[in-house]
Formats: sequence, structure tokens, C-alpha cells
Amino acid sequence: MTQSAITRLATDIGGTFTDIVLEHGERRFTTKVLTTPHAPEEAVVEGTRLVLDQAGIGFADLDVFVHGTTLATNAVIERKGARTALIATEGFRDVIEIADEGRYDQYDIFIDKPRQLVPRELRFTVPERIDVTGKVWIDLDDAAVKKVAKALTAAKVEAVAVAFIHSYANSAHEERVREILAKEVPDIAVTLSSEVCPEMREYERSSTAVANAYVQPLMAGYLGRLKARFADEGYGKPIHLMTSGGSLATLETAARFPIRLVESGPAGGAILAAYIAAERGEDKVLSFDMGGTTAKICLIHDATPYKARTFEVDRQSRFMKGSGLPVRIPVIEMVEIGAGGGSIARVDTLKRITVGPDSAASVPGPACYGRGGDLPTVTDADVALGKIEPARFAGGAIALYPDKADAALDARVGKPLSLSTAMAAHGVAEIVDENMANAARVHAVERGVVVSDHTMVAFGGAAPLHAARLAEKLGIARVVVPADAGVGSAIGFLRAPAAYELVHSKFMRLDKFDLTEANRLLASMSGEATGLARAAAGNRKLTETRTAFMRYAGQGHEIAVALPNRALAEKDMAKMRDMFETGYRQLFARHIPGAAIEILSWSLLVTTDTARPPLLGKPKAKRGPKPIGLRPVFDAKAGKMLKVPMYDRLAMEPGARIEGPAIVVEAGTSTYVTAAFDAEIDAGLGLVLTARKAAKPAARSAAKPAAKKGK
Repeated sequence: MTQSAITRLATDIGGTFTDIVLEHGERRFTTKVLTTPHAPEEAVVEGTRLVLDQAGIGFADLDVFVHGTTLATNAVIERKGARTALIATEGFRDVIEIADEGRYDQYDIFIDKPRQLVPRELRFTVPERIDVTGKVWIDLDDAAVKKVAKALTAAKVEAVAVAFIHSYANSAHEERVREILAKEVPDIAVTLSSEVCPEMREYERSSTAVANAYVQPLMAGYLGRLKARFADEGYGKPIHLMTSGGSLATLETAARFPIRLVESGPAGGAILAAYIAAERGEDKVLSFDMGGTTAKICLIHDATPYKARTFEVDRQSRFMKGSGLPVRIPVIEMVEIGAGGGSIARVDTLKRITVGPDSAASVPGPACYGRGGDLPTVTDADVALGKIEPARFAGGAIALYPDKADAALDARVGKPLSLSTAMAAHGVAEIVDENMANAARVHAVERGVVVSDHTMVAFGGAAPLHAARLAEKLGIARVVVPADAGVGSAIGFLRAPAAYELVHSKFMRLDKFDLTEANRLLASMSGEATGLARAAAGNRKLTETRTAFMRYAGQGHEIAVALPNRALAEKDMAKMRDMFETGYRQLFARHIPGAAIEILSWSLLVTTDTARPPLLGKPKAKRGPKPIGLRPVFDAKAGKMLKVPMYDRLAMEPGARIEGPAIVVEAGTSTYVTAAFDAEIDAGLGLVLTARKAAKPAARSAAKPAAKKGK
């Protein structure tokens, strides 16, 4: 079977919509259905049936199924996970509460620290102690573990995390606890910190283990139901899960380590943006993914998303590092804020419009959905402004009620501020756009890059509606809205490699390097990572990437140094020092000659090859298509509705060019082209918005006043 003949399905569960993408040979079918929070698999099956019917095939005809979900993240944020306990080394009961003893906002005496997933009464300790080298100083007290097991039963605990001091160096005690618990309380799910995060830094390792335990029963149950439902429908092949690091894992691996799924949906979007960048030869890209609940922004350089080793869930302060619960996993680095189509708008006590972070989600949804919601949202504002054509929303599958959007905006925003409906909607849109622009600025500054140098790739159900205005605020001159942008993250799932990454702490000084132990550790990691990656990769070729995280002795942060993909030899020591010092100079403009260097952790990534797509050519210029109609859209400068031409994206061929302002409609989303941009379809069917030069002010608006004024 050739690659073009393979039938592949991708599904992405969001807080508001579940996106479905089917690639059947050279054809692609997509749909969006409302998420079913009580049983998420129902929306997945419903949406899959819709695209399979469009293609004229059945569940049994699927060759590949890739799935991503925000369920793990939402469970942590909403505190809807399992009743979880922690078993720690005696004397370390409160390690997750003490954290790193830092304050994320030094001078705010009223800061809110994130509420821990394990209350203090469910944190237990047992006598045991292992040192940093893995030597046992105090044997594990089996009787104490059995006593804790009885307490777990009495407290009706559903999951437990075991996090002992220095268990990354020697996991024997944690493994023994699991053996005892399997006999004493077999129904309780057990997570070992030495398996989910075998690294130094006690707080982060314990927090990661607790978070994994907290979502494991929920995710294992959901994934089991999903597998059973698809099997009932006739699909008997493996189900692959998108991980936070941008790779695919098996369902079994995901059920064991569900914490690796916390950013699976957004990771798929970043993979798509990287693919779009490679196709168009874009060196610097800002990925902008705005769905129904959140907006995600990611920097992508040389077609590779920035990656990190730590992620914070449930931040109490939007941009403040340290205000959330840390999970130490491979993750694509991005900033995420509560700014989606369903984000709720209100007026605060200072008479300011605020948007989010809470969302109307799919139930009851925005007011314009007519499903019982009466709070105004970003989608309601877009409807009131005229940016959304109700008859074409979600391909006509979801009815919209503009009068309900107007009423919600009037009641909650317009009347408190004495604004017309249109101005209230404009205020909501401006606030959410500025929130996203600020997030992008902060993210760029933290990375030391100039955001205006980047091309924006916009996708997700709401992003194309806001991309042009966001680009104006950021000074970005080029925006790419890929084909089927409304389900962009799900498409990204189908571009992701099968892979698995392990990070393991093992302290060594470079001047006292234990070559035998280093090679033993790397060989062990290679075997484990290869096994897990192979399960998802099938017969595809796997490659290995090895990295050491090094620092000068006594410093607090490490620099990644690439290692050869083979057993280390004596000759490699000098090269490792040279590479570390080169990396250090790049960051700090100097290095410290002769200073002792130490290795804290080792990373090993096993992945399938992902060849870059060929560069797209330039299509021949064509005349723009005729508008399918005119739509009244509110213009804040004019203070009234202006008639804006509306185009059907499917009718636009490569090379077709239109002038802004305009609305380009398609089934999964709509793109609003402001008066500052022109747009054209490129060879890859991407809609490319290009800012007009200041020398052409007269061409900025060809819009005519609408017959009926805005409120």
C-alpha cells in the first residue's frame, strides 16, 4: 500500500469543539462537533461517523488513528481528577507544599499559590533513605507501607504517587512499595516518580508524579472506553496518542503516563505550523492557535518548535513563572491563555472590560448558540460585529442566534458602560486581541527575539477571525492561514513522528567521568525508549538523539550538549567540554577556563524520520473570485457598519488575490481580512495575508456603508 492510499484519522478534543480530520488517499474530510464533557468519546465517534460517511467508507477501513485531548489538563485545572494520596520519605511529607521556597511575585503579599492536588491529610510517609549515589542508608519499612495501605483504603483513595528521596538514583524502594500495594490495595492506581520523572529536583519530580497519579484513573478509563467504542464500530488497529512533546505514543503508554498528554492538542498545532513553515521556507514563525477555550502562541525557528523540559499547569498568574504546578516532561514550549471563542466577557468593579479565563465551553456555550448560555463571549462579539456569517458557521451544522448575542452583550457589557451593542462587541474583541498580543510580546522577550520579524501561522476555529488584528498589534506583515485551519491541530497530529524521549538524572563530574556507568545508563535508556517508540512506529526507521545537561559545578541551571549516537569513548571528554563552553559563551558571552563541569541529567530521544516537505512554488497570478455576497461588518473608526465582500475559500484557486477588508468563509472557520491587508491563495492552498505598504493609504478600504446602521 502506498502512502497516498493510507486512510488516516485524527481527532482532537477541545474544551468546546471536537475536531475530526480524515485523510483518505489524496482527499481530506473534516468536521467539528460540540464536545460531550460527560463522555468525550461520544463526540469522537459521532464526528468520525460524519467524515467516514462523506468518504463513503467505514471504521474498518481506517489504517491509522491518532488522538489528542485536553482532558488531562482540564482535570487538573478544574480539580476533577482522582482522590489521590502521596507516599514520601519520612520527614518529607510537605515537599510539594514547601516547593522551592520561592514567591512568584516577590512584593505581592496577597499572592495565591496553586492548590495542591493532594491535601495534607492524604500525604503519608514511611521510613527509608537512599543517597544521591543510590546507596541505601535506611531500608524500607515494609510494615509501615502496609499500615499506609490500610489508611489509603479507609480514606477511599483512588490513586497514589510514590516519591522517595533520590529514587532516580535507585528505584528499588519505590518498586517494593508498588509490590506491597498491589497485594494490599490492588484497585488503587500507583505512579512511581522514578518511572514518570527519574530526575533530580525533588519538588518537580514529586509534583509530576502526583499530577500523573491524579489524572491516571480518569485517562485510563476514558482511553479504555474509546478503544472499546472504536472496536465495536469495527476498528481493530492501534490507537496512537499525541504527546506534549510533539510525538506519538501508543494508547497503552499514554494510559500509563497520561501526564505526557497535558498539552497534546496544542502540540499538534505547533507541529502543523512547523510543517507550514518548512513548505514555505519560513525561518521565523509565530504559531497562533485560538480555539473555543484557549489561545496558544509558540515560536518556531528553522521549522522546529521551541521545546522545554518543564511545564506549569494551572498558573495562578497568567505570565508569572512559578505560579502553577510544575510537571517535568518533554513539552513544546508555548504560552497559553484563557482567550478562546467561548471566553466570557464581563465588566469588573473598575468599569473595565475583562475577557476570560473562564469559558462557556460547549455546555451551555456562547449565548449565540441558543443552548441556554446568557453570558457574552468572544464568539458573541464576533457575531455582533458581523465577522461571522451565521448560515455558514461550522459548515451550517450549528445554528447561531445573533439576537441572543446582542442581548448578552447589552446586558453584561453595553448597559454597564453605556455603549451600543456594536461598541460593546468591539471592546470585547479589542481586549481579547490585546491580551493575546501581550502574551506574544512577553513570550518573544523571554526568548530574546523580535516578534515583528516573524510570519504568523494562524489556525483553530477562532484564530483566523482575529489573526489580522493581532498581526497589526504586533507589527507582523505576513499571516498564513493554512487549508482547513479550523481543525489545524488535528491535521498536525498526522504530521507528527512516532517517538519517545527519556530524561534520567545521573550526577557525574567531567574530570572524574565514569565511562562505564555512563554507557550503561545510555544503553538502558536506549532500550527502553526504543521499545516504547517502536510500539507506535511500526516498521518505520528509528533514529536516536542523545544529550547531556551540563553546568559548571555549583551552578543552578544546565546547558544541553549533544552527544554522539554511539558508546562514549575517552576522546569524547574533551569535545564535551568544548561544546559546553561554546554553548556557555553563546548565552553569557564568556566561559570560565578550567572550571569543573558536572553532568546532572541525560536525555535520549528515539524518533521516526520526518523528512521536510518540498518547497512550494509560486502560483500564477489570477483574478480574484467574485464575492458571494456583502456582509455588514462594524468599523470602529467609522463608527458604523460597512458592507464588506464575502468570499468562498473553496472557490479561490492558487494565485487568486483579494483586497481587504473582506471575509473568507469555509466550513471550519472564517478569516477576517482587515483593511490593512491583502490576501491571496498560495501553491499550498494557504490563505496568505500581506500587509499593505504605507505608501498606499488610498487602497485601504473599498467598503461601502451598510444600509442599516449598527446599534
